[in-house]
Amino acid sequence: MPRFAANLSLLYNEHPFLDRFAAAAADGFTGVEFLFPYAFAVKELAARLQTHGLQQVLLNAPPGDWDAGERGIAALPGREAEFQAGFARALEYAHALDCPRIHVLAGVLPPGADPAACHETYLRNLQWAGAQAASAGRAVLVEPINTRDFPGYLLQTQAQAHAIVQAVGAPNLQVQFDLYHCQIMEGDVATKIREYLPTGRVGHFQIAGVPGRHEPDVGELNYPYLLDVIDEVSAACGWDGWVGCEYRPRRGVVPGATREGLGWLQRRSG
Repeated sequence: MPRFAANLSLLYNEHPFLDRFAAAAADGFTGVEFLFPYAFAVKELAARLQTHGLQQVLLNAPPGDWDAGERGIAALPGREAEFQAGFARALEYAHALDCPRIHVLAGVLPPGADPAACHETYLRNLQWAGAQAASAGRAVLVEPINTRDFPGYLLQTQAQAHAIVQAVGAPNLQVQFDLYHCQIMEGDVATKIREYLPTGRVGHFQIAGVPGRHEPDVGELNYPYLLDVIDEVSAACGWDGWVGCEYRPRRGVVPGATREGLGWLQRRSG
């Protein structure tokens, strides 16, 4: 059965961020991920992981000016120095938290941007990041993201992401396969799991219900079946990664909202 990690940026929002580690552990999670840890002292985060017996499985590199609508800068020409400084900071956090994976957001293309120049910038930045991460024993992940949530996002499909990984050629560059984004942009999710997981290029999965990005037992995706597919293909190819639970509880930010929505996980585990 896949190992499930709680995404603490979206789950347990009824608690202050630093209290979400305890809440996740109390509900049986052994792994956690989150988006951007940089507002918190790394020693504090490491202490929470240790206290609650949790493994940090994924974090994101700095995305640029998130509040201004930026969703990554790796593909933005002229921002290379900022990207490198941000990635170096991500490596510091990954080292201190013993986190093996860093997701690099590609970015939303600004109006009038040259797509070819952005593509080349993205490749160069990933080559640099891959080399830096390899020296530190970390993997770099890229993720196709749907353009309904992130209009204009550079990387949109599994085929694009895998082509990028192949073009860069770094052994520690992998794809973050989010079933929610894949369903919105492409569909045919089970076939894509069967196609791409055996390649060795998938480093991490994430799940959420479609279309509302709530619990995976709500919406149009048949997650019991899809998780069985991941189980089956993983057993055949030796994949032993994590599945991140990156969804918003349907009950919102109210006490117990996350725990009450974990029936799908209890059924899976039981």
